[in-house]
Amino acid sequence: MSHSPLSIDDGACRFRPATCAEADALADIRVAAMRPSLEAVGRFSPERARERFLKGFDPADTTVIEIGAEMAGFFVVRRRKDHLYLDHLYVEPAHQGRGLGRVVVAGLQASAEREGLPIRLMALNGSPANDFYKGCGFTLVSSDDLDTIYAWQAPPAK
Repeated sequence: MSHSPLSIDDGACRFRPATCAEADALADIRVAAMRPSLEAVGRFSPERARERFLKGFDPADTTVIEIGAEMAGFFVVRRRKDHLYLDHLYVEPAHQGRGLGRVVVAGLQASAEREGLPIRLMALNGSPANDFYKGCGFTLVSSDDLDTIYAWQAPPAK
């Protein structure tokens, strides 16, 4: 995905690579964005949510979403041999519902289609993320007690 400005509602949205120094701020965004879903399933632990993110944090795979000078969210895409793995996509609660997530996913889908790769991801059961990803064309692959795995494949060329 390019790191160029896009227009979202009335504000300018920009994507840029994350830096090592931003790890804690990104973990804070993850905790804030996940809190309602984790509380709903009785699993909210800010320490655990931060630790799980920080343990796997790699700025090379992480893109920050900015609106103006404000960090509005981020996403992490891990390149695998046979697919792109959307490991994280979080938007600050104050910026949710403005279309940022859809812009990110549409951009990833365009990149995946150009590369001939599917996108895979995992969402917490009971989270609104499930309906979001299904609305973006992802289909259920498998599910367990905690999470659901989804995949998206570009439609065949006509």
